[in-house]
Amino acid sequence: MPVGTVIETTEAETISGERIALPGGGGLLHLQFRRFAGCPICNLHLRSVVERHAEIAAAGIREVVFFHAPADDLRPYVADLPFAVVPDPDKTFYRRFGVESGLRSMGPRAWGAIARGFLLVAGPMARRRRPAPKFKPHGGQLGLPADFLIAPDGRVLAAKYGDHAYDQWSVDELLTLAATPHHEPNEPGTPA
Repeated sequence: MPVGTVIETTEAETISGERIALPGGGGLLHLQFRRFAGCPICNLHLRSVVERHAEIAAAGIREVVFFHAPADDLRPYVADLPFAVVPDPDKTFYRRFGVESGLRSMGPRAWGAIARGFLLVAGPMARRRRPAPKFKPHGGQLGLPADFLIAPDGRVLAAKYGDHAYDQWSVDELLTLAATPHHEPNEPGTPA
């Protein structure tokens, strides 16, 4: 989805059954598209977002995270996250935003994150506080991440499509993008 595109307002249902408006909410919206339920790489990234969630919220950014998994599959892994998590097992929103899958998701540039992600979840799995990810997860293992920063009017301000499974905005990158002045599409001095 190109920068400058205006997305139509829609609703999504979170794992808790809450209906949320997209964009809606009055501030900036950060849509994250992650992979499957229990994905150790996604968990690694989302922990960094959780650690700095107060800072993200203070910057006027609302987080909404999509997974291509059913709600029941997601709950054991994401129930403690302090932001909206949306199950999208049919990949409806993934298609709408052009988020893809591919073999490159598990390429060499992702290997370090794969190892760190598994180390992060190994303890909770061993203590039976967290289930192991499924070997064949719903929607497959080859999903690629994507990030979108969206204005209250639905305009896509910034977008990132990951080249591999751990290629997404860091919290610092997100905060920098949110602090960047964003011009109206037809404002004088800006590209049309």
